[in-house]
Amino acid sequence: MKKTIALAASMLTLQVLPALAADDEMTLVIKDHRFVPAEFKVAAGKKIKLIVHNQDASAEEFESHELNREKIIAGGAKATIYVGPLKPGRYPFFGEFNPATAQGAVIAE
Repeated sequence: MKKTIALAASMLTLQVLPALAADDEMTLVIKDHRFVPAEFKVAAGKKIKLIVHNQDASAEEFESHELNREKIIAGGAKATIYVGPLKPGRYPFFGEFNPATAQGAVIAE
């Protein structure tokens, strides 16, 4: 009986853990060859689900050396990019195809 209760309790714990570990989600828009918002804050130590929606007609590449990510997003398309967990700090990103205007940063606090 004790083993059955312990097994049931551990199974319940395993089912709850994924809900507790849910990703923070942020939407980033590319419009007029710019990222909107250009900077945003996230909680340090958490994994982030970044949804990038390219509203321009042409493709853009989300690139960040500090985040170790690069992803081409076709015009009118969306992409999901996972980053983190991040240590406190500033993590710049840019659009490879329009680096003069497509600039931004994730700030982990």
